[in-house]
Amino acid sequence: MQYRSFGKVDYRVSALGFGCMRLPTLGKPEEIDEPQAVEMLRYAIDHGVNYIDTAYPYHGGNSERVVGKALQNGYRRRVALATKMPCWMVQQPADFDRIFAEQLQRLATEQIEFYLLHNLQAKFWQQMCQLGALEWLERKRRAGRIRYLGFSFHDSYEVFQQIIDAFDWDFCQIQYNYVADEVQAGIKGLKYAAAKNIGVVVMEPLFGGTLANPPEPIRAVLDQSPLRLRPADVALRWLWNQPEIGVVLSGMSTLEQVKQNADSACRSGVGMLTAEEQQLIEQLRAKYKQLNPIPCTQCGYCMPCPNGVGIPDNFMLYNNGLVLGGSTQMLSRATYYFMPAEKRASQCVACRQCEPLCPQGIEISQWMPRVHEELSRPVPGLTDTQSSN
Repeated sequence: MQYRSFGKVDYRVSALGFGCMRLPTLGKPEEIDEPQAVEMLRYAIDHGVNYIDTAYPYHGGNSERVVGKALQNGYRRRVALATKMPCWMVQQPADFDRIFAEQLQRLATEQIEFYLLHNLQAKFWQQMCQLGALEWLERKRRAGRIRYLGFSFHDSYEVFQQIIDAFDWDFCQIQYNYVADEVQAGIKGLKYAAAKNIGVVVMEPLFGGTLANPPEPIRAVLDQSPLRLRPADVALRWLWNQPEIGVVLSGMSTLEQVKQNADSACRSGVGMLTAEEQQLIEQLRAKYKQLNPIPCTQCGYCMPCPNGVGIPDNFMLYNNGLVLGGSTQMLSRATYYFMPAEKRASQCVACRQCEPLCPQGIEISQWMPRVHEELSRPVPGLTDTQSSN
């Protein structure tokens, strides 16, 4: 494993961090396959990963608990643990202590090395300031419950700069990858934080898995390249090539993904991207811009919808159908046909409660009628006219 500098933080962080938002499940997101998840986490640690990232709401609250279980038997002392305060769930100052105490219990630990305010946007940042979040963080650090203070971010660069300048942060976490390097904080935010000696954690390096499992037009570009690189390797190597980045989080769902990404991290380094690889990435970047009309990463921050709409599922079906076409398009429409009526895009009432929570800034209420129009088209062999729901 390669280890990297992390801003002002006195900790050499592994190039690869284990993001625990997409652990293997038994069917439902909250039902983690615990034996498999524990095996994956311990394999990663045994192969040098020393940064484990989770959060209060992941897997319906079960991610922290399973991480705590995986870190038993001596594994806890081998890693730095990161988790997050769900800003949108804090309504009064007392909620900080209540949620934090629950996190310590779930994780079976007395200290969190890296603690973040989760999903900071302009609205939540103002709310955190009003409720005294920064003072609360400092008290917890003085009490020895938290070691380093940070935040994860989903808003514009201007808001990012405002937050960075408002407090003496140790680190921050931003979404960043080669097809979305100018959205949200983007490359400007990366360099701004690094210039202030603030450690940078990268999330969504594979854009919700899209860059690891590309559609056929993208795979064709990769197959034609003499480099013969694994899709995920391309995306990860592009990130590790940049000195401003500390740790790159990957939300891994299988042991094979852990093995492959750990192997990539072992071969990573600043300035190791060749001219041929850079040229390939530019080709891929251009091709991706032609695809995926809705930039949804399936993070689920928009859920639950107060009206029951399965927002990420609808977007996934729409994107897959339009990008891949053919049988996949028909499969997307058929899946929509059999989806419970209350979960379909047609049930969106445009209340817009989900939109401030979307890390990608998707105008969900405007997309939903278009998603329904596309997915409700007739499916040959199944139905001649689609349900009005």
